[in-house]
This record gives sequence, C-alpha cells and structure tokens, in this order.
Amino acid sequence: MKIKPLGERVLVEPVKEEEAVKGGIIIPDSAKEKPQEGKVIAVGTGKIDKDGKKVPFNVKVGDIVLMPKYGGTEVKVDGKEYQIMREDDILAVIG
Repeated sequence: MKIKPLGERVLVEPVKEEEAVKGGIIIPDSAKEKPQEGKVIAVGTGKIDKDGKKVPFNVKVGDIVLMPKYGGTEVKVDGKEYQIMREDDILAVIG
C-alpha cells in the first residue's frame, strides 16, 4: 500500500534509537520515550496561501527532521509505523 499525504502534510518514518541495555536493566516499550527524529518519506501537494499561490515545502523526501514528541497522527502501513503531520509541526531539519 502507498500513502500520499494531502495538502501541507508530510509522512515521516520515526527513526528508532539503538536499544542500549545498561547494567542488565531492560526498559519495557511502554516506558520508552517516543522518537523525536524521523525521515521524510513523502510530502503532500502543498499549502495554498491567502492569495491562491502554492507555497513550496521547506522539507523534502529523505530529510531527517526533528518532530514534537506527541505531534501528528500515527498510522501503520504494511507493519511499519509512520507519523502524518503538518509541515508547520516539524521543528527542524537535522543535518
């Protein structure tokens, strides 16, 4: 299945942090923080300003971005987890 975001939305795949076990303690998934970094997988059709002009995206497919911890909408496609969010919700481009 393929997802194409609409409007000013962006599809982001969260980047999983490497799981490091220190001192033999394993942290359950429910206690782990959500990843704040993600890779842009797809961008929507674009935002239209008040004059009817298309505003170009500041992010592009392949960018690594910093996302808010609890922003966007979680979706699962073919067993992979993604976030769909507005471009305005993305905090920064990393790199």
